Amino acid sequence: MYRRFVAAVLAVALAVLVVPALAVAGSASKQEPTSKVNLNTANAEQLATLPGVGPALAGRIVEYRQKSGAFRSTKDVMNVKGIGEKNFAKIEAWLTVSDAPKPAASK
Repeated sequence: MYRRFVAAVLAVALAVLVVPALAVAGSASKQEPTSKVNLNTANAEQLATLPGVGPALAGRIVEYRQKSGAFRSTKDVMNVKGIGEKNFAKIEAWLTVSDAPKPAASK
């Protein structure tokens, strides 16, 4: 009986140590942006590096930009479904806007 108790305590202790380490390792796999992300020129992959922005939300940002035109300010991103004040507060420091690239003139 004593051996079972010790084994159970060791199993619980191991689980307490291993599970958080796995969670940290999983969250560390997402690369954060190394510089500001331009809402008017970034692709979905670049947008997905923002904290709290996954592939689906990044795709919605790109889709919104294609339908509505260039973002005039970083706050305009809150018009995208899934980005409210809380999400915006997480990513605001990483965002910038500038003119979208002009299409090349045809000859």
